[in-house]
Amino acid sequence: MSGLVDALVIVVVAVLVIARQFRAAPIDGERRWWLLSAILAVVALREPGILDDRHHTASALLLGAELLVGMATGAGWAWTTRIWAEPDGAMWSKSSTASVAVWVVGIGLRVGLFALGAAVGVHQDSSAVLLGLAGTLLVRAGILAWRGRLLLPAVNSGRPYGDSTSAPAGKERV
Repeated sequence: MSGLVDALVIVVVAVLVIARQFRAAPIDGERRWWLLSAILAVVALREPGILDDRHHTASALLLGAELLVGMATGAGWAWTTRIWAEPDGAMWSKSSTASVAVWVVGIGLRVGLFALGAAVGVHQDSSAVLLGLAGTLLVRAGILAWRGRLLLPAVNSGRPYGDSTSAPAGKERV
């Protein structure tokens, strides 16, 4: 795939993901929550230019840093996302305003990594950004599925949802 197509895929996925995060969305822990990340990773890894031929070590270090930033962004995004359960057990999530800060910091760090690579003369392919985005989505989805599984026993405990005499049975605050 050309660099332009990769860039377009990255922008489209990022815009869709960021725009959707502020709407309530169901969490299905049994679904293949890792599938989108796997597809993005395969697309990124099938390109031959993910590492610079002239600067293997620096390129690999930048790629590793990109992956760490992506996974940290995904974890921060997941932990700043509010989740709750409906009385029927359906799990839902919606990002908070703190999620915006996580995205801003994550994007800033990625821009900084790109600038650092450019300053030392390392050619950076868009596949690294795509792989970092895959890591972001994988970690976020995994943490949300895990948090949802932890919240579900409280919902199924038999306590009325929102009962004012006890702690709320299906709400988790960030």
